[in-house]
Amino acid sequence: GAGGGGEGGSRGGLHSGCPEGKEPPTMEIENIVANTVLLKAREGKRSGRSKKWREMLKLPPVSHCEGIRCSIERDYNQLCDKQPIGRLLFRQFCDSRPDLKRCIEFLDAVAEYEVSSDEKRIDCGLKVLETYFTNGSAAHLPEIPQETVNECKARLEKNPSKDLFKDCTRIVHEY
Repeated sequence: GAGGGGEGGSRGGLHSGCPEGKEPPTMEIENIVANTVLLKAREGKRSGRSKKWREMLKLPPVSHCEGIRCSIERDYNQLCDKQPIGRLLFRQFCDSRPDLKRCIEFLDAVAEYEVSSDEKRIDCGLKVLETYFTNGSAAHLPEIPQETVNECKARLEKNPSKDLFKDCTRIVHEY
């Protein structure tokens, strides 16, 4: 019955999926046992893996870090270009200042130019020149000397190489 006085109710819900008074087939019990063993085996592997990862991610002692600290370069290239977190923070800072935001957008456009296919490289280069080196454009970069811009234009027409804007990017990085 509903109060737990019948045959099936006294088993505490162990066989709740079976009709009252009937045992589950032997195959089902074997599956339950096999699944339990499998879960236990997986658990053992995972805990071993966790220990290994924990050991790998463990920080070195402070005394060891002092030596490393002195050997790390602290310049623009290292902190704002190579280090992922430093790069992100520097970009966030540049977004807050319009003159620096234009510089970052220019560097992104040059990176896109460098990875563009040979067929699209001339068009991409012309777009960079028009956007960042045309007087009066919204994103004009006055930091780049006109002589350098003229050299880029001439080289783009002759041979649109990947390092076309190398001098311009150097000037922007120095700025």
